[in-house]
Amino acid sequence: MEHLLLAGSSRMVTASKFPTGGKFTCCKVLSHNLYTVLCIPHDPVALEEHFRDDDDGPVSSQGYMPYLNKYILDKVEEGAFVKENFDELCWTLTAKKNYKPDRNGNSVVSHQDAFKLWCLFNFLSEDKYPLIMVPDEVEYLLKKICTAMNVELNSCELDDCLSQEPQGQGGLTVWQFLDMVNSGRLLRGIEQEAISMAVEEVYQEVIEDVLKQGYLWKKGQLRRNWSERWFMLKPSALSYYMSEERKEKKGSITLDKHCCVEVLPDRDGKRCMFCVKTSSRTYEMSASDTRQRQEWTLAIQTAIRLQAEGKKSLHKDLKQKRREQREQREQRKAAKEEETQRLKQLQEEKERKLQELELLKEAQRQAEILLQEEEQRRRQQHEEMQRTLEIQLQEAEQARASMQAEMVLKEEEAERQRKRIMELEEMQERLQEALQQEVKARHDEESVRYAQARLLAEEEEKLKQLMKLKEEQEEYIIKTQLEKQVLKQEMENKNKCLEEAQKQLEEVRVNRQRVDQDVMAAQRKLRQASTNVKHWNVQMNRLMHPIEPGDKRTNMSGGGFAGYPPLMCRRDSSLKLKQKVEDKGSDPMRESSKENVSNGGSSSPLPSSDADTMATEASNQ
Repeated sequence: MEHLLLAGSSRMVTASKFPTGGKFTCCKVLSHNLYTVLCIPHDPVALEEHFRDDDDGPVSSQGYMPYLNKYILDKVEEGAFVKENFDELCWTLTAKKNYKPDRNGNSVVSHQDAFKLWCLFNFLSEDKYPLIMVPDEVEYLLKKICTAMNVELNSCELDDCLSQEPQGQGGLTVWQFLDMVNSGRLLRGIEQEAISMAVEEVYQEVIEDVLKQGYLWKKGQLRRNWSERWFMLKPSALSYYMSEERKEKKGSITLDKHCCVEVLPDRDGKRCMFCVKTSSRTYEMSASDTRQRQEWTLAIQTAIRLQAEGKKSLHKDLKQKRREQREQREQRKAAKEEETQRLKQLQEEKERKLQELELLKEAQRQAEILLQEEEQRRRQQHEEMQRTLEIQLQEAEQARASMQAEMVLKEEEAERQRKRIMELEEMQERLQEALQQEVKARHDEESVRYAQARLLAEEEEKLKQLMKLKEEQEEYIIKTQLEKQVLKQEMENKNKCLEEAQKQLEEVRVNRQRVDQDVMAAQRKLRQASTNVKHWNVQMNRLMHPIEPGDKRTNMSGGGFAGYPPLMCRRDSSLKLKQKVEDKGSDPMRESSKENVSNGGSSSPLPSSDADTMATEASNQ
């Protein structure tokens, strides 16, 4: 109410191009009319004092808006004035400048109907200034008007009109709404009289809170006769008149939470009877048919329910519920957008994981190439080592040292391979965690979809007008199921990729076992070589003893050569001295063989051909 009054008065004061005194005159006339319409007691002398043509009055020093709030709006009492008169004053202030009907008289609605539509717009608009009506409320109002005319609203044409209108702050202004109605696109082919009757019916229902009206038969209290009356039901009372012109009011039934309505059996020649019970009296009535009786009983029960809940207007309650539903839709839409964004992030994360998996595959291929090259190089080194052992024993010792160094490198390479395998296993665990997160997100999405379906079912039972919204929701569910199938296919592809990665890990483990077996075989060969070296050292020590003629004579001395004892003794002493020298020379070889044994037999076996050659050389000496 204050928004409309402020808008009308400010436009009247600021838009007029009068001198200063002319503006004061306009404000004074406006203030006087407001005092009269709002039933506020005022002093004409004080009013003249306020609007003096000087700089001392409150209007001159502060402006008209603070004066309007202080001297007029703050004194308004709820229910002390007639709202229709106030609406007519606001319409008069604003329509002359802003409402532009067809100058040729071809407007769809009359001036009076435009005023009623203006009142309906103010009732259904948002509670903020400047007043706008959201598209959902525009559709609701036009559907009620079309329902009153028993025609169907063209939703496509309405959407086209709303898309062409510049919607400031998310809705239409009252003048844009009236221009859209007067354009004739929505009510094409309907007579102005039918439109006027429909607007009047909706106006009475929404603005005047008329829940239902029509003819009923009523039984008198004293004479007990039946009389036909025109009944009008409001949330607070059920009034009845002589005729539908409502010029002569015959009575009123006050409704409260203690009242009730009951269906009565047919009697006294009347059918379709029902009664309204109050705390002081029972009113018996009869409808024309069963359908009318059901409509009247439901409407009266609705009025009693509003009184019990302490609500004065049905449509204010419905308006609040529609607003809450719009807010819930916005919240659900925001939740859907957030869920879509989260799914997009999960998709990006999955793509990143796939890229990392491809990098790991490429690294594994590079590792296999390096392993093959390393195996080829190891074979070449082994062949060179065998050729070196065939040449001489010292080179075999050097080859043993180089082989030990190579074994250290192999162990380091095996350690690196084990670390790489551990990294791949950790990557596999992370991928499994990502899969679990995706499954959890899909479960959350299904629970949200089930909650949405349940809410839609409840809204369908409460308001039949939301059938179109339910169809849109079902389309969205179908779309979500399609997305779920796509996600399931992607999960299968991902599982296939994981299986391939596991197979590659198994191949790496097999290659590692094969390398370990080669190392163990090389160690066995080295131990065998050490054993062979020790054996041939013993054989060489035996072959290094010289065979001289003195030995034979010594053997023959027992046979009767007693004339040569001094000579044999000298020879024996020289032989013992020589053996000591040879033993000292063979001690390093024995120590080297012991070192070979202590090192695990890491030297290679001496070929049999070399041993025979050494034995032959020893015998020749």
